[in-house]
Amino acid sequence: MPRLPSKALLPLVLLLGAALAYLAWQSLQTGGLPAGFAQGNGRIEATEIDVAALTGGRIARITAKEGSFVHAGDVLVQMDVVQLNAQKRQAEAQLRRARIGVETATALVTQAEAQERAALAQVDQATAAADAAAQRLVRSEQLARSSAISQQVLDDDRARDRQARAGVASAEASHAAALAGISSAQAQVVDAEAAVEAAAASIDAIQASIDDATLRATRDGRIQYLIAQEGEIVASGGRILNLVDLGDVYMTFFLPTSQAGRVQVGAEVRLVLDAAQAYVIPATVSYVADVAQFTPKTVETADEREKLMFRIRARVDPDLLHRYIDYVKIGLPGMAYVRLDPGADWPAFLADVVR
Repeated sequence: MPRLPSKALLPLVLLLGAALAYLAWQSLQTGGLPAGFAQGNGRIEATEIDVAALTGGRIARITAKEGSFVHAGDVLVQMDVVQLNAQKRQAEAQLRRARIGVETATALVTQAEAQERAALAQVDQATAAADAAAQRLVRSEQLARSSAISQQVLDDDRARDRQARAGVASAEASHAAALAGISSAQAQVVDAEAAVEAAAASIDAIQASIDDATLRATRDGRIQYLIAQEGEIVASGGRILNLVDLGDVYMTFFLPTSQAGRVQVGAEVRLVLDAAQAYVIPATVSYVADVAQFTPKTVETADEREKLMFRIRARVDPDLLHRYIDYVKIGLPGMAYVRLDPGADWPAFLADVVR
């Protein structure tokens, strides 16, 4: 077989080397993944919660420490409540005064009702006296026509009749005044009861502010960092510390258009962290962006469209997080491997997952 001259062999060697280099680069880019899979690098993230003061005031005590794990309901911060306690004592005094006012007004109602009964008895008595005077006047007028009595007696009986009728009118007026007194006393009872309700509502509002001054963890998580310190005065809504919800941990990564278009919400994902490459963490796609994150100025060709990158979020199962809650660390970088084809088998290095 004839030998090729060295000058002819050199281009073939260069071409072969370029081909091998391209294959090696492609292998690094795909990570040796079979068809039906895609990968992207990302970083472990979690939902962050800022614990803030509902109302302005001085921070009396911070019980949570940076990096410590807390459970839902744990006391994190205690705001100063000296003024609130003073306001509560004042409101409690007003409540006691209002309750005494109710008792006093109720007693006035009882007194007014007794006066009304006495006035009604006076009306009955005056009515009886008026009836007797009227009957006597009738007899006197009959006797006067036969000159059996003097004119003076008749005049006296007529005066007594008018006086008796005036007594009835006065008794009825007293009875009406007694009824008005009852209505007035009853109105005082209603006003006193309203004062009791207002004082009780004031106490409830102050107690709510006292309760709100005790800041508690709304869910399980880890204290990431403190924003304020004990003794500082914060405004209403002022942030005091940052809490990371370790029950909602995920990794965000990016895929190009051709791969992102095949990702479905709920697709299986395997996460491998740089700091713990021996462990494969199962996850699920919980979000696929509908708008590209990296967009060139113009999108005219297929190559340009392929440059579009879409954000994907893979969420770790909360039950799995709960079992390994002490080992969860936020900010660790790693790789996310997503299965585009539900029928594809996971490669060997991703087959065994943490359970």
